Amino acid sequence: MTSSVNPITAEAPRGSIACVGVGMTLGSHLTPLARSHIQQADVVFAAVSDNIVEMWLERMHPDVRSLQPYYGEGKPRIDTYREWVEVMMTEVRAGKRVCGVFYGHPGVFAWSPHKVIEVARAEGFSARMEPGISAEDCLYADLGIDPGQLGCQHFEASQLLFYERSIDAGGYVVIWQFGVVGNASTADSDCGSGYRELLVEVLARDYPLDHEVMVYRCATLPIEQPRIRRMALRDLPDADIPAEETVVLPPARPLVRNALLRARLDALDKAGSR
Repeated sequence: MTSSVNPITAEAPRGSIACVGVGMTLGSHLTPLARSHIQQADVVFAAVSDNIVEMWLERMHPDVRSLQPYYGEGKPRIDTYREWVEVMMTEVRAGKRVCGVFYGHPGVFAWSPHKVIEVARAEGFSARMEPGISAEDCLYADLGIDPGQLGCQHFEASQLLFYERSIDAGGYVVIWQFGVVGNASTADSDCGSGYRELLVEVLARDYPLDHEVMVYRCATLPIEQPRIRRMALRDLPDADIPAEETVVLPPARPLVRNALLRARLDALDKAGSR
């Protein structure tokens, strides 16, 4: 009995890619859907810097390929990230189901997942992103911050030096990658206190130098506790702040009542009650 599939008209297998997040705490944050993508993939690419996480992934899939070797001393990070996209797309174009695994949320502080999905979709392949628990989510829980109460701004540290940005000192301000501010090469290189001093100078336009800030790092293992340090703004340049730690500035002033708009809102309320 012969197969009913015509080899001439049958379509070739199409590749696909799913970028998933494993969350921040090992084993605790992985969603069932993300786990399914990992287990059902033909090949898994891991953009995680911890060997323990890679070993954990290898228990779920026999073909886990680390993306960490693409980093290089003094090599611009964007070059590494472009190589990640290309190596993943090579397997997608070969018709394989690819899963890219990233720390936290794959769409937060991660250029490659967004780009590989964009490229895959432009070439007609199926591509999707599955969210994960990010460091931001852990930060709200560990520091007891409700972003809906006073508002919360997020900045990558170097953006505050490279561009003109407006800071609202009436709400919380979260500064990511403070420890590597000004650095365009590898993610874990410290550029020194001079860059930090310049950033503190920028922040001092809106905050007093004795304003208490928090330096935060979420737990990455179930047996760990989050690391929370408090210090004055002026002390940040000389503090030991690795790339994975985040600086949080609590509000420095109360919310200012907008009397003009309040009056207009009152007028609308009165008009609506007639």
